[in-house]
Amino acid sequence: MTTGLLLGFALVSVAVWIGLLLLRGGFWRCDQRIAPAAEFAAWPAVVAVIPARNEAATIGFTVGSLLAQNYPGKIHVIVVDDNSDDDTATAAGRSDRLTVVKGEPLEPGWTGKLWALQQGLTAAGDTLSEAGYALLTDADIEHHPANLRELVSMAEKGGLDLTSLMVKLRCESGWERLLIPAFVFFFQKLYPFPRVNDRSRPEAAAAGGCMLVRLSALVAAGGIQTIRDRLIDDCALATLIKRHGPIWLGLTEHTVSLRAYDDLAQIWHMVARTAFVQLNHSVLALFGTVLGMVIIYLVPSVSLFVGVILRDTALSFAGAAAMGIMTAAYAPTLRLYGQPLWRGPWLPVAAVLYLLITVSSAIRHWRGRGSAWKGRTYSEKVSRPA
Repeated sequence: MTTGLLLGFALVSVAVWIGLLLLRGGFWRCDQRIAPAAEFAAWPAVVAVIPARNEAATIGFTVGSLLAQNYPGKIHVIVVDDNSDDDTATAAGRSDRLTVVKGEPLEPGWTGKLWALQQGLTAAGDTLSEAGYALLTDADIEHHPANLRELVSMAEKGGLDLTSLMVKLRCESGWERLLIPAFVFFFQKLYPFPRVNDRSRPEAAAAGGCMLVRLSALVAAGGIQTIRDRLIDDCALATLIKRHGPIWLGLTEHTVSLRAYDDLAQIWHMVARTAFVQLNHSVLALFGTVLGMVIIYLVPSVSLFVGVILRDTALSFAGAAAMGIMTAAYAPTLRLYGQPLWRGPWLPVAAVLYLLITVSSAIRHWRGRGSAWKGRTYSEKVSRPA
């Protein structure tokens, strides 16, 4: 590749980054945060539904954090033990506000998590029939004591049918520090939260670890069975609900995920199971993603390096400009995760790794091993994108 051609790509990268900063809903600001709870004369009852498959290590913390909520209304927790082969059911604990449901075998045409949620919501109708909301949460989430109160307050004040928080993921190991903030940044870029929260726009997304859904809205939208075959179930639910009413998605520093990713293989598998699904199993979309990621993330650093080595002022300036804008855009996410700003220039490394994961996701799919999670492998028919 000649320096002239590389300079052209670097200038394209600069233009794309300027466009992302100005025209992508301000996704990079990380400013969509839940408001402090208001006061109400009466608080609606809430049922929390937790699908759990082999989650003995964390389910007790999740249930305990929900039972300890500073919530003035009624709350009942339902754990659906999704055919675990560990002691998940026992580890969930015991309480008169806790019901553990033994999950039925997976029904054809359903993904495992949605089938478990369906059973939990069915049980909720018998356990707490007056519930106005369901908190759909994962078995590895530790909820801040005020979390439910703030979620319900925001839903009630805003008339929201779905209120979701992207919980703070664990960021302790070396691989987590490199890849987790980047994952959150990419998710916000793909689904700009301000646009999701704009009632006049069609964009819809949610974060599956923490979703408060108005039960009447869920019934009006057709229920969980409407999206039973979706592997990216959180965004599918958001799309379904937003067709009928407003939704909101934000960030939190206080409700956290307990899931550890101590090595690259764990993060690789987590992302690879849905990466090609997100692209609708399209080779053309995969090619476009590879090309776009290379231009947006790899070209700036390569241009800066080559420009400095060859003492090419124009190439160095273009590469530095793109890197500078990219680092500035990434800074709020790094601050959210308590990471130093000098990690900003490492974003291209994370981008390359995520690009390789996406390609590997496509290869797994073509080999018939795609969309595998917790001992289940879903066919293309049962793994459509949101």
